[in-house]
Amino acid sequence: MPEFPTLAKLAEDLESGRTTARKLVEACIARIADPAGEGQRTFLRVDKDAALAAADAMDGLRKAKAAPSRYAGIPISIKDLFDIKGQVTRAGSRALDDSPPAEQDAATVARLRRAGFVVIGRTNMTEFAYSGIGINPHYGTPKGGWNRAVGHVPGGSSSGAAVSVLDGMAHGALGTDTGGSCRIPAAYNGIVGYKPTQRRVPLDGSVPLSFSLDSIGPLARSVSCCAILDAVLANEPIAPLKPRPIQGMRLAVPTTIALDDLDAEVAGTFERALRTLSDHGAIIERIEMAEFHDIGPMNAKGGFAASESYAWHRYLITSKGDVYDPRVSVRIMRGEAQSAADYIDLLNERRSLIARVNARIAPYDALVLPTTPNTPPKIADLADDKAFTRENIRALRNCTLINMIDGCAISLPAHRQGDVPVGLMLAGAGGSDHRIFELAAGMEAVIRV
Repeated sequence: MPEFPTLAKLAEDLESGRTTARKLVEACIARIADPAGEGQRTFLRVDKDAALAAADAMDGLRKAKAAPSRYAGIPISIKDLFDIKGQVTRAGSRALDDSPPAEQDAATVARLRRAGFVVIGRTNMTEFAYSGIGINPHYGTPKGGWNRAVGHVPGGSSSGAAVSVLDGMAHGALGTDTGGSCRIPAAYNGIVGYKPTQRRVPLDGSVPLSFSLDSIGPLARSVSCCAILDAVLANEPIAPLKPRPIQGMRLAVPTTIALDDLDAEVAGTFERALRTLSDHGAIIERIEMAEFHDIGPMNAKGGFAASESYAWHRYLITSKGDVYDPRVSVRIMRGEAQSAADYIDLLNERRSLIARVNARIAPYDALVLPTTPNTPPKIADLADDKAFTRENIRALRNCTLINMIDGCAISLPAHRQGDVPVGLMLAGAGGSDHRIFELAAGMEAVIRV
């Protein structure tokens, strides 16, 4: 797999004249169109003409010294969950085929455009974002980067987002994360994925899965790349990222649930990364998180995802349920059995959970845990529904812990070159986004050594 440049390197190349926005867009379009690649399964729509026109406009603005940002002209992909003006938002489904085109861009798409990023197309995803695996029976499943000749899942639900970045079909991607949908595909493909504190990035113009848990975040090639995109999405100034020294970092490893049933490769890579951090001076403490035991019972009836998705889908699924992926519709329909009292209990229990966990982790700079307990399963092995359900639950487990506590988290590649991809997750309480980026930037260069 070739090494593609970071956003900072691309910005330098654009500023120096070593490349142009048009050249960047043309190269991405060529990689998408490559019949030997994953472009046809990764993108549901490629906006070739619009992307080239936008690239030319950014090149013109740069010549006039009027580019809206250093990153103007860099092509990015947009998950099919977001509105793009004039296009139908299908959310990876066939059930929305006859929906009217969006009248305006989603808030996050508009922010990326204002910074000068060029939208190159819409990426494939799990239907209605309801899975951590990334399989889509309607449009095909893009193969993840690991052992591609065999075919392993890309992770979901932002499956096409991750593959578009990995394969150089875009240089950053807009995804969503309700229970790991930015971090899981990042971990499975050896890139970086970020789930922000939910309240920092507006959900307007995106198809919801869970109003309570949905977060909008970036997938990219480095911590700095994700920090740049996150700042744009949150409408914050793009400031230089200052890596924190590993020496003196206080990191907590939750031993409750998060380390259960790990694949051997995940356990080995995670422990090696911890040793490396410790050798560099990090203070690592293993702690019990009794509060995590409360999350399973809270989700026993489907939790927020089932209740809130059912509220959104209940009429559509009545009229078009036959075109839904059955693995998606059966999970949505679990929400039908939840009562208003069940939902109010969920809200109260989550409020208590957040307060208790925040108090527990306050002495530490971050939690550190495997992004997923499993490595990317083979696509062929998940034809069986029981196998799919088992691996989907495993993929989502650790990431869901952080969504439920209203936290923020980043997944970093922790495996060595040539090994199966494994993600290391740094997580903190809601509002600690900048600290998580600084910690991640400090360790990303050493944890794979």
